[in-house]
Amino acid sequence: MSGICSLKRARINSSWKLLIFIFLFIALLSACGGSNSTPVNNTPIVSAWISGSNTIDQAGTYGAQGIAASSNVPGARQGAVSWLDATDEIWFFGGTGSDSTGTFGHLNDLWKYDPATLEWTWVSGSSTVTQAGIYGIQGTGASSNVPGARDAAVSWLDSTGKLWLFGGRGNDSAGSIGHLNDLWKYDPATLEWTWMSGSNTAYQAGTFGRKGTGASSNVPGARDAAVSWLDSSGKLWLFGGYGNDSAGNIGHLNDLWKYDPATLEWTWVSGSNTVNQAGTFGRKGTGASSNVPGARDAAVSWLDSTGKLWLFGGYGNDSAGAVGRLNDLWKYDPATLEWTWVSGRNTVNQAGTYGTQHTAASSNVPGAREKAASWIDSSGKLWLFGGYGNDSAGNIGHFNDLWKYDPATLEWTWMYGSNKVNQAGTYGTQGTATSSNGPGARETALSWLDSSGRLWLFGGWGYDSAGTPGYLNDLWQYTQ
Repeated sequence: MSGICSLKRARINSSWKLLIFIFLFIALLSACGGSNSTPVNNTPIVSAWISGSNTIDQAGTYGAQGIAASSNVPGARQGAVSWLDATDEIWFFGGTGSDSTGTFGHLNDLWKYDPATLEWTWVSGSSTVTQAGIYGIQGTGASSNVPGARDAAVSWLDSTGKLWLFGGRGNDSAGSIGHLNDLWKYDPATLEWTWMSGSNTAYQAGTFGRKGTGASSNVPGARDAAVSWLDSSGKLWLFGGYGNDSAGNIGHLNDLWKYDPATLEWTWVSGSNTVNQAGTFGRKGTGASSNVPGARDAAVSWLDSTGKLWLFGGYGNDSAGAVGRLNDLWKYDPATLEWTWVSGRNTVNQAGTYGTQHTAASSNVPGAREKAASWIDSSGKLWLFGGYGNDSAGNIGHFNDLWKYDPATLEWTWMYGSNKVNQAGTYGTQGTATSSNGPGARETALSWLDSSGRLWLFGGWGYDSAGTPGYLNDLWQYTQ
């Protein structure tokens, strides 16, 4: 989920696009159920169900590899990773879901969607589940290379248009299933994958080296459900997840890493090289070299205009080492190497304090959650949507609530959506946009904002038109 937000940020290159996105996303949530407030600027927003099914657990229609067709559609899935390229074409890889035969498992299919033609293209990988990886020679691209099937990886897009993929849980070179630490690069010009770093076998311990010092031998341990950022200098940042520490022990991680595509070196920057660490919160609002978030997976992240890394929630360890869903907000400053606990609680499983919709308050805070989505706007506000966790009454389920956090005032605002969990989708007629349409609540979906300011949403695990939960393959578009 976090590699996505880094890539979307790279595409959001003007204030008006961000404003359109915010209004589009607000419309999405209003349509999803719960509180149906009117957008504050009364801008008419419409949404359309474009592709895929309004029922769960659909098989994929792959067609011929490399050939776009209106009948093509990926199978229902969650936990894929995505990229948005310079031409607004949407790319995504893998996840857990249904293949061409309706069989469920890990996937390694690479798809491309063209919003101009409304057509999907199956680009690479297999149309069937549970495929082993074909690694080839490390550092050498080949048409036969392909990562093994997996979900909960992280992804980045570099300045040259190359797609990067790290880790996740899935199949290694022998077909064995486990946590992975392989780093891959895909070149859309040559249609070749290159295995860049890490191991071709699962459950590898991390080689941490010396904190703060890059080395060609350094590599994070195998993991899934980490979060990532792409900074303005092209460095890739990776935090946490669930996987292997320096001794090979498996658990939640709180290590922060930086990868430099120019030197091909990993640097262990912060956190522990052992699993299941409690958070050291310190004093709220005050950075310190001793502060560090507790180990966790399935958090969300932002990168602000000053280069600060932001982190919210996930599933992991609080200040006492207790395990559960979290609602703590953190900021990391690469210049001072300090974490700051900014908002939320230092204990797990907190209900949300919603307050009054559209009204900021120092007492407001989203409920603890994992597998949410996140964005940052041109004014530096942090936006948070959905996921799985605790609502206003402490009930556990899937959300469709939208929150805004203002780093200047240190206040959360509940913007739209419901303070209750598990909303069904309202699909309408495929291809027809209306203000009443909207997808159901979900986690681990994919989303993109294109250069025309249109918001796209695909799949995940959530609720279909009948309110039935399962894997989804519905594609939505929101326009003004």
